[in-house]
Amino acid sequence: MFLRASLKPGASGQPGWRGWRLLVWVAAASLVLIDGRRVKQPRCPAGCTCTKDNALCEDVRSVPHAFPSDVLSLSFVKSGFSEITGGSFVHTPHLQLLLFTANTFDIIDEDAFAGLPHLEYLFIENNRIASISPNAFRGLKALIHLSLAYNNLDTLPRDVFKGMDALNKVDLRGNNLICDCKLKWLVEWMHQTNATLDQIHCSGPPNYQGRKINDLLPHSFDCITTEFASYQPLKFESISVEAFTFVNEQYVVFAQPFAGTCSFLEWDHVEMTFRTYDTIESTSTVVCKPMVIDHHLFVIVAQLFGGSHIYKRDSSANKFIKIQDIDILKIRKPNDIETFMINGESFFVIADSSKAGSTTVYKWNGNGFYTHQSLHPCSQRPVVYQWNRSQKKFDRRTDIPDMEDVFSVKHFWVKGDLFICLTRFIGDSRVMRWDGAMFREVQTFPSRGSMVFQPVSVSNWQYAILGSDYSLTQVYQWDTKRGQFIPSQELNIQAPRSFSVVSVDDRVFLLASSFKGKSQIFEHHEIDLSD
Repeated sequence: MFLRASLKPGASGQPGWRGWRLLVWVAAASLVLIDGRRVKQPRCPAGCTCTKDNALCEDVRSVPHAFPSDVLSLSFVKSGFSEITGGSFVHTPHLQLLLFTANTFDIIDEDAFAGLPHLEYLFIENNRIASISPNAFRGLKALIHLSLAYNNLDTLPRDVFKGMDALNKVDLRGNNLICDCKLKWLVEWMHQTNATLDQIHCSGPPNYQGRKINDLLPHSFDCITTEFASYQPLKFESISVEAFTFVNEQYVVFAQPFAGTCSFLEWDHVEMTFRTYDTIESTSTVVCKPMVIDHHLFVIVAQLFGGSHIYKRDSSANKFIKIQDIDILKIRKPNDIETFMINGESFFVIADSSKAGSTTVYKWNGNGFYTHQSLHPCSQRPVVYQWNRSQKKFDRRTDIPDMEDVFSVKHFWVKGDLFICLTRFIGDSRVMRWDGAMFREVQTFPSRGSMVFQPVSVSNWQYAILGSDYSLTQVYQWDTKRGQFIPSQELNIQAPRSFSVVSVDDRVFLLASSFKGKSQIFEHHEIDLSD
């Protein structure tokens, strides 16, 4: 705005200094007036009642975006909006108290209270809130009192109170909090924070129902679970797989009956995959069993045709050399090999499934392997043998009744107790425990086309894997409290025949042979359900 004034000129014919000062002052006053006309003081929104520094809104359908600038406390009662959306209160930055009660909304979105640096009291009570976004309270650094009492909350997102360092009071009464792994973080937070909480109780799960959350401890929660995740598919079929350590390196070997080879793989520390290491040519191979004795690597190769053989790794020539044949009259139809040591001496046993052959124990004598003992079970049921220390041979102890047609037997230990897994193709495979005189049944598993029921151990985890030619492979995990296996996961493996575990570079892999499809490698993962 321009104001024209008749001022007495100075000596130079220009207005005097007093006139310039008057002109500037009048112009400034005019601009303030104009600016004052442009910005009008917000009125109290419809549905709300406003006093000097308070506002109360009742039965409104949305959060109003304009309030008088001097409002310091704001309340919503019996409102009809369904959620508090992000940035709902950026137009009321001076709020110190915000209250919601008897409303119908059930969701609080991300950054719902952004732009409220002075908010000290937030009451969200007697509403229908079932879900709070993880960053709903982000930015409320001055908040000292938070109440979420009497809503429909069954959990809270992890670290929802993060950054609220001034908080000294939290009220969670009247909710249906489930004290599972998702809420473990809250128990941890309660033991670390200076804020006080009223007594609250668990609504579930059953083992915690009715207990005070304030009395729980973080270690009360068992939140670590595991899974085998597909890691590396292989390009060949196989009937058995073994993992072994030689010269501080980890290797695996697959028996490939159709290709007629023992295929060795080694771990590539750079590419982080298993790669081809070497092969042993064979015929109708069923087992390639590695055995390390005095820093020398031997491999027992069992074949259905052409006899079985023993190879030794020649380090200077960097290849496997056949050193011994296994008596074909004793071993006619091999189906499994196990290695073991007794009093520092090395043995292996080949299980023979033919009527004319004989399951045979071999012993290393320093130069080669010789027949130590032939076992003639003369039974269709599994037979238990025990080592006789004085005679240095196995004595027949007993057999396992009502277990005809068992395909294989594998053992494992749990806290000093000996268990076995017995595989049956049709019927029930079983887990049994040795009681000092007999193996007693612990658990049965329906088997439909099962050729392998194999226990494997990973760190403190004990598994039993039941393969099937007709359905998915079932992985079971040992439950210490129950003293039984419980279902863990399913794996898609076509006609599995064998499993083995290898640990390398602080990682653990499960190797799975497949008789009719591609063999596979899975990685073992530990998952924290509280994250």
